[in-house]
Amino acid sequence: MNDHDGPNPVNLVATVRAVLPSLTPAAQAIARLILNDPGMVARSTITEFSAVSGTSEATIVRTARALGFAGYSQLRFALAAAVARQTPERLAPGDLGPDDPLTDVIAKVTRAECEALSDTAAQLNPDRLGAVVEAVAGARRVDVYGVGSSGLVAADMAQKLMRIGLSGHAFTDAHLALTSAALLRPGDVAVGVSCTGETPDVLAPVGVARRSGAATVAITNNPRSSLGGLTDHVLVSAGRETVFRPGALASRISQLLIVDCVFVGVAQRTFDASNAALRATGDALGEFLSDTRRRGR
Repeated sequence: MNDHDGPNPVNLVATVRAVLPSLTPAAQAIARLILNDPGMVARSTITEFSAVSGTSEATIVRTARALGFAGYSQLRFALAAAVARQTPERLAPGDLGPDDPLTDVIAKVTRAECEALSDTAAQLNPDRLGAVVEAVAGARRVDVYGVGSSGLVAADMAQKLMRIGLSGHAFTDAHLALTSAALLRPGDVAVGVSCTGETPDVLAPVGVARRSGAATVAITNNPRSSLGGLTDHVLVSAGRETVFRPGALASRISQLLIVDCVFVGVAQRTFDASNAALRATGDALGEFLSDTRRRGR
C-alpha cells in the first residue's frame, strides 16, 4: 500500500475494528471514536478532533498512518466515502441493551449478522482466497485448529473437506493438535481459527505445523495479531463481539462464510473428484437413513 492509498472505503470501518487490538492505547481511543461515530470524525478538522478525542494532533496523524493513510486528511476523505455508502439503519446504534424487548433483539441480532457477512465479503481478497484454495486443493492433509466457538468453525471446515474426499481433521484439544501438527510435512496445510488471533491453543499447533513445513492459514478478525504474523495466508473475518454475545454468532458466521468460500473454491478446482465424493457420501447416508426407517417400522 502506498502513501496515497488506504483501506477501501467500503470496508474501512471493518478494517479499523479488525486492527483495533494491535494499536497503542492512545490510537485505540481514536479508533473507537471512528467506530462509534465515523460521520463526526469525517466532519471534524484535526484541531476539532484533537479536542474531542483528548489526544494530540501528532497522535491523530500517527493513528491515521497506522491505519494505512498518509495523514488525517486522507482518513477523513475515506471516512466520508464510507459514511455515504451506509444506510441510515446501519449507522444507528445497534448494541443490545439489558431491557431491549425481544422484537429489538431479533432486529439487532439479525442486523449484526448481516453486517458481519457484508463486511467480511468486502475484506475477502480474491487473490489471498485463491492462494488458500490452491494450497488446500493440493494438500495431502488439512489440519484445522480452533477452540470454543472457533472450534465449531474448525469442525465445520474439516467436515466439508471430508465430504469432497479430502483429508480434513479438526482439533479443539491443544495436546492432540500439537501431536498432529508435529507430523505434518510440506504439502500439508494447517488452518488456525481465532477471532482475536491470540488464542494460545491455536498459536502453538500452528507454530509447530509451520516448523514442520506445512502451509499455514489464519482465519481471524485481527490481521495484525500473533496468528496473522505466524501464518503464510491471512483471511480476515469481520464479526464484532459485544458484552451480551461473547463468542458472538456475528464472529462465527463471518468465519463460516470464509470456510464456505474456501470449500466452494476447492470443490471447483477438483470438480470431478469432489462431485464423485459428494455422490458417494450422499448415497451412503441415504442408504443408512432408509435402513433406519425400515427398521423403525
